[in-house]
Amino acid sequence: MCLNAPPTPVCLCLFVFAVFNAKRKKKVAKIYQALNSDPTDVAALRRMAISEGGLLTDEMRRKVWPKLLNVNINDPPPISGKNLRQMSKDYQQVLLDVRRSLRRFPPGMPKEQREGLQEELIDIILLVLERNPQLHYYQGYHDIVVTFLLVVGESLATSLVEKVSTHHLRDFMDPTMDNTKHILNYLMPIIDQVNPELHDFMQSAEVGTIFALSWLITWFGHVLSDFRHVVRLYDFFLACHPLMPIYFAAVIVLYREEEVLDCDCDMASVHHLLSQIPQDLPYEMLISRAGDLFVQFPPSRLAWEAAAQQEANKTAASTFKDFELASTQQRPDMVLRQRFRGLRTENRTKDVLTKPRTNRLVKLAVMGLTVALGAAALAVVKSALEWAPKFQLQLFP
Repeated sequence: MCLNAPPTPVCLCLFVFAVFNAKRKKKVAKIYQALNSDPTDVAALRRMAISEGGLLTDEMRRKVWPKLLNVNINDPPPISGKNLRQMSKDYQQVLLDVRRSLRRFPPGMPKEQREGLQEELIDIILLVLERNPQLHYYQGYHDIVVTFLLVVGESLATSLVEKVSTHHLRDFMDPTMDNTKHILNYLMPIIDQVNPELHDFMQSAEVGTIFALSWLITWFGHVLSDFRHVVRLYDFFLACHPLMPIYFAAVIVLYREEEVLDCDCDMASVHHLLSQIPQDLPYEMLISRAGDLFVQFPPSRLAWEAAAQQEANKTAASTFKDFELASTQQRPDMVLRQRFRGLRTENRTKDVLTKPRTNRLVKLAVMGLTVALGAAALAVVKSALEWAPKFQLQLFP
């Protein structure tokens, strides 16, 4: 037996499985404890969504996603009495996009079930647009909506999609792409802070950031084939600042440094490489690094490099504060700060997030990892507020 004999591969596998199962049960218990708290411990739910494995199951996501978005599951949006398919100016484009979305549904799903879900997908999109005339449909929006539909069902998906559309995704739903371009402009400054050599190579190749557009506006739903990876990222994004997807895009590029630098230094070669995302990425490691980089290099610190001529209060980060952060404990930035502070006890200062640079910014980043964690935490709190000055007095009277 395994207890009396030297360890065998089977014994080791059983041990690893037992440890994994124990950790999973412990996390499930913590999630239910946070859900059953009065009031709900949203900060704890954010920590669970961000930490390794995310929310674990779709059953858990149906319970937690509404809490992360501050959605009352007992108050669904009323069904429109209008014939939206006849009245909506976006119907034909939505129809075309939904018909092309076959790969977003689980393989092997019966045709009748898939077609029924596609009809529900159309109805959700048209209803959200009808209820929010300030929002403008964009190609790729359906990739986000279908993720919510497959996880939580039509009724709850409508409520969640409406909230995420008017906050996290609002910039993408403007009449123009100005704010979307502005968010993309954060990509290169993040890369520059971490790896100036890679940044300079990409600048020389004049590759730009358009390769990351579909990543950003679909929350990677359009480019990842494994639905498990998609919903894991949604756990992370829903628990964090609206700009976290651009940080995740940056860590993907940074992870592929060697491939990029081995390319010919021209736009076509680099764009072709980066536009194809490997499907076997180490997602948990990348999620962890994206959170760490957000703490080290918050949006406010990079804003002047990211087309600062655009007014910050026109981006989703401003309404995000008003929408969700009514109490200090619910701030997603606080969750990341707490996680980042834990790096000290885990002795992760040797985990290289930035390459050596001689400027003051990296010295501050290193201090943030070692002795100045309080200052780093304060910087993260201020980062969101600097994007939404009109809410500062409300949050910090």
